[in-house]
Amino acid sequence: MKASGAGAEPEAVWLKVTGRQLYVEDRARAYARVLQAWPVTAPWARAVVEGLDPAPALALPGVLAVLTAADVPGDNHIGPVRHDEPVFPQEVTYHSQAVAWVLGESREAARAGAAAVAVRYRPLEAVVDLEEAIRRQRFLAPPLTVQRGEVEAALAAAPRRLSGSLRLGAQEHFYLETQASLAVPAADGRCLVIASTQHPAEVQAMVARVLGRPRAEVVVEAPPLGGGFGGKESQANLFAAVAAVGAARTGRPVLVRLDRRLDSRLTGKRHPMLARFTCGFDPDGRLLALDVTLYADAGFSLDLSEAVLLRALVHIDNAYWIPHFRATGYLVRTDKPSQTAFRGFGGPQGMVVGEEVLDRVARAVGQPAEAVRARNFYRPDQETPYGQPVGEAGRLRELWDTLAADAGLAERRRAAAAFNAAHPHRKRGVAMTPVKFGISFNAGFLNQAGALVAIYRDGSVRLVHGGVEMGQGVYTKVRQLVADTLGLDPATVVTGPTRTDHIPNTSATAASTGTDLNGQAALRAARRLRARLARVAAGLLGCDPGAVRFAGGRVGPAGGRDLPWAAVVEAAYLARIPLWAAGFYRTPGLSWDPGQARGRPFAYFALGAALAEVEVDGRTGEYTLRAVDILHDAGRPLHPAVDRGQVEGGFLQGVGWLTREEVVWDGEGRLLTPGASTYKLPTLADLPAEFRVRFLPPGPGPAAVAGSKAVGEPPFMLAIAVREALKEAVAAFGPGPEAVELPVPATPEAVYQALETRRRRLPAEEAATDGHHLD
Repeated sequence: MKASGAGAEPEAVWLKVTGRQLYVEDRARAYARVLQAWPVTAPWARAVVEGLDPAPALALPGVLAVLTAADVPGDNHIGPVRHDEPVFPQEVTYHSQAVAWVLGESREAARAGAAAVAVRYRPLEAVVDLEEAIRRQRFLAPPLTVQRGEVEAALAAAPRRLSGSLRLGAQEHFYLETQASLAVPAADGRCLVIASTQHPAEVQAMVARVLGRPRAEVVVEAPPLGGGFGGKESQANLFAAVAAVGAARTGRPVLVRLDRRLDSRLTGKRHPMLARFTCGFDPDGRLLALDVTLYADAGFSLDLSEAVLLRALVHIDNAYWIPHFRATGYLVRTDKPSQTAFRGFGGPQGMVVGEEVLDRVARAVGQPAEAVRARNFYRPDQETPYGQPVGEAGRLRELWDTLAADAGLAERRRAAAAFNAAHPHRKRGVAMTPVKFGISFNAGFLNQAGALVAIYRDGSVRLVHGGVEMGQGVYTKVRQLVADTLGLDPATVVTGPTRTDHIPNTSATAASTGTDLNGQAALRAARRLRARLARVAAGLLGCDPGAVRFAGGRVGPAGGRDLPWAAVVEAAYLARIPLWAAGFYRTPGLSWDPGQARGRPFAYFALGAALAEVEVDGRTGEYTLRAVDILHDAGRPLHPAVDRGQVEGGFLQGVGWLTREEVVWDGEGRLLTPGASTYKLPTLADLPAEFRVRFLPPGPGPAAVAGSKAVGEPPFMLAIAVREALKEAVAAFGPGPEAVELPVPATPEAVYQALETRRRRLPAEEAATDGHHLD
């Protein structure tokens, strides 16, 4: 059985499931005498490298070279925004940082060589704890602030106020294909890099920088990735640079491919954050003012942290109107790997903080959280704190009310209350949360894309664009757009690899814009070709070009005589009509004033809502996700099956971050959770027994290409409903409206501690019957 549309070029998913997809390491087999690279890693989080002796390694069989800063022909420092990341450092800035790389004829030889390199270190004091770094004011950049109104005055005048804090943990990307780059040198000094990267143009820039060559002399190809999730947006740069330096030094192809433990130790995570907040509200739970300070653990260098923090700040409001608002963010430097992009790009952290505030307000006023949430929703005439109108507000209310009715929110709450009354040792919680997520890159110049469509004389079509396929379906969707425009079966359209010599200056495939941007560029190219061919067909058929239709591989006026697609193509070729076209797209209407933190940074808002039901075991803190109902606004889905997969996968990845995936560093900065045996990924067992995903029927409002809306990142934040449901269940173990203190991730241990705190409020006799001893 073939996948839908499989033919001349099977879809990426079909290649994956049949084991025929070629990844970077597979591509290396096409080259002779490939050298393998292995890092010499530091046993300290901070230290000065006082000496490095490669001789013991070079004496081993199969070891060819030990790469250090002396081997870099150009600049030893790289970085996507600030060039503050040494390829070969003289000072160690995080535990396990690579201070040198060994090249061997085999991976085993390189690994043995790396163990033999003699390095002399002078250890320095390391700061790996976020709060300690805050106390020392170790900041990487000036603070960022998003503000509206008079926050202090509004807080002082508010009938009620509350304050609190929340810790948000890191998250490991755990893509199945680890970081990998292959550099192939040419005799004239040029270089081909095949990299597992979401941003080929940036890898090209960084490789050119370390080689001291023009970018035009470096070609980067990004084959379909074995997952990315943001972890390959900027962090692929280092490994590509090492491979390129090795290839320049030896004149041979060099492969850098990390194993799982190295990948975990050498790469950044989702930014851990600490939020401190104060809010004012009225007796009905309407927010009047909110003041948030957000500290992001950025690691040792800037990477993309400034943009991540900004997106967190502008998503604290989520779906809620807050008349007086201030969010201030600090980038804190710790001696850890540089934290980086991760699905949602700071939005999830900001949104969790906003939902934490709403939940505490609801408990303080003694009303159901979903009622307080709905009471604070944006209206269509209102703007975000940074000045962007929320035209989708009416759509959000429609989505919310539809899900509440269809999923039976009121009935579920009553059933959970009845269950809780009958079961002293197990409690259920039900919660519903919304998502309003901005779609576009924070940096306006990144919102551009290019594509090239070529038609061959036999009628087959080749498409290349700047989007990188990493399992999200961008190849499938863009190919379908081109095929539909030309009236062809998608199997007729072959997608070429993403390469910097095909489409230059590409933006990263990130920010949920892969299809929005590249799809629009490809559409423009395809429409140019269709217009040319329509004129050719009109001449052959004696009709007006405007009457020509393209459908089912035929070309002609509706209801009249038509011609085979290939015949029209051949006629165009003979008439010397160009059968290729380039398309370019830039998102219109965007604006941003970084000094004022105001503007219209997003093309539109993606919307969704989720209802979750959980059950918690009071004896252990273990919990079960019983049921989930999701209603998501995807506009007109280009490929409903792909979009459904993104919603389901994004949601489960969000559940992992919020409830299971605890990244742990010890006091020396050593990562204690470098693999699946210690890092608890969600599995099929974590899926709810009832998992219903529906799309809201298309309606009015902003949309992207062909009426679709992005589904890459927004579904991740639907999982916040699970955390809120856990808090509802924990609250059922004790009396009172007090806030439930639950960190992220809410592991079973954290849930147990929270419910123990709750149970301490029970009267002694009731606590005794509950089977627990109080301190």
